[in-house]
Amino acid sequence: MGATTKSFSQADETREFDKGVVNIVRLAGHTIGQATFQPGWKWSETVQKIAGGDACQVHHVGMVISGTMRVAPVGGDEIELTPGNAYEIEPGHDAWVVGDEPFVGLEFDSKAIETYAKP
Repeated sequence: MGATTKSFSQADETREFDKGVVNIVRLAGHTIGQATFQPGWKWSETVQKIAGGDACQVHHVGMVISGTMRVAPVGGDEIELTPGNAYEIEPGHDAWVVGDEPFVGLEFDSKAIETYAKP
């Protein structure tokens, strides 16, 4: 029996890109990401340059800590993510920060966060 803790401020891995950063910690075979996107961040204008493709192809499962994000699935209805929301976003979408507050979210899908914002 035991307990382990890690801080996102001393992450195992950090990925920085235009108007955003993802800090990653790994615990007991799981990967957790803390994504921070600044006002003006939009996937199709920032991360798309890194990942390629017409839309984000990552499956997201997470929770909003602060800020607001709008998600536009290809061929689907847009949704808005606000603090306290848990979310699942299927591959094939664009997303952007709404308003003047940075968006901070936690991502829990280990496979997805291992590939996010990588070429």
